[in-house]
This record gives sequence, structure tokens and C-alpha cells, in this order.
Amino acid sequence: MQGHHLILGELVDFISGEIIKDTHDERYRQKLAHLLVNRKGYLKKEIQPRRELLVTAGDKSAIVKIDFVINVSGRTAMIIKYGPGSLVTRHRPALAASRLVDPYQVPVVVVTNGEDADIIDGDTCKVISQGLEAIPARIELVEKISKTDFNAISPQQVAIESRIVYAFEVDGSCPCDDTICRL
Repeated sequence: MQGHHLILGELVDFISGEIIKDTHDERYRQKLAHLLVNRKGYLKKEIQPRRELLVTAGDKSAIVKIDFVINVSGRTAMIIKYGPGSLVTRHRPALAASRLVDPYQVPVVVVTNGEDADIIDGDTCKVISQGLEAIPARIELVEKISKTDFNAISPQQVAIESRIVYAFEVDGSCPCDDTICRL
């Protein structure tokens, strides 16, 4: 065992081809990656796994990872945040992250535990559908973003959202959790 998770060995990441640690959580992420490519129609090059995101809260900072950032038609159109357990407790930090990955509001935010998913409208913050099968297919996401304004996030809002992600993802996390890099 190393860090925070039981390491089962190594595996080849389906999206990037990199060799990564094989954990129970990573197996769920790989299942999601296969779903996105094989059933939802995304191209591997449109999916960025393990996107690093710098967050700050006052004089504290850390790098957290967004499990999947989906880019279509030249825009970040969806993020997917995985975590075991309850979905509802992950809504707010995922919405906050969706306001930090780019200088605009990402239209679709997905929180999932690998077995279930909540799909959230980034602008309204409302759950618009549920279940892994409800994750938008590429064609649906392209249609959605064609009608999206991609509203800019103000510097003040960025600071607030960064504190929220820090509070949920970093504060109180296990010091041995190697998925978070405290700076």
C-alpha cells in the first residue's frame, strides 16, 4: 500500500496510454473513459484525464486533479469529477472547479461515484439528469454548446470558487493522499 489507496499494480490509461497506478478508484475512472469513447462518441484527443488545477485559499495553495476535462468544438464543454460515495456532497466543489478550469463557466458538470452520476447544468447549478447513461453523448454536447454563451468568470468569483475547491478537496484531506499536492 502506498499513499492513500491500495495499489493493485499498474495499468495502461485508456485515454493517454500512460502507465498509472491500478487502484479501485482508477478502475472506475477507466470504466468512465471507455464509456465516453465507446458509447458516447468522444474522441480520445477531446478528453483530458487528470487535469491539474491550482487552487488557493488565502496564503495556502494546492494542486487538485479534475478527472476528465472534455473539449469539443474548441471549448471546454464538460468536466467529470469522480469520487466514491455520495454524489450530492460533490456537487458544490465540482461546480466550483467548473469555474476554474477555463475563464468561463463550463456548461456541463458531471459528478460520479462510478456506479451513478448526476449531470448538472453549469449555469443554473441544477441537476438536469441522473445515471451514467445520462452523461451527454458527444453529439448532444456539441448541440448544447452551440446554444451556450460561455459567460466569463470574474476575478472575484474565481477567488471564491478557488477557496471552495480548497475547502472541499484539500482541507481535512488525509496528509498521505497523493492525489493532492499541497504547495
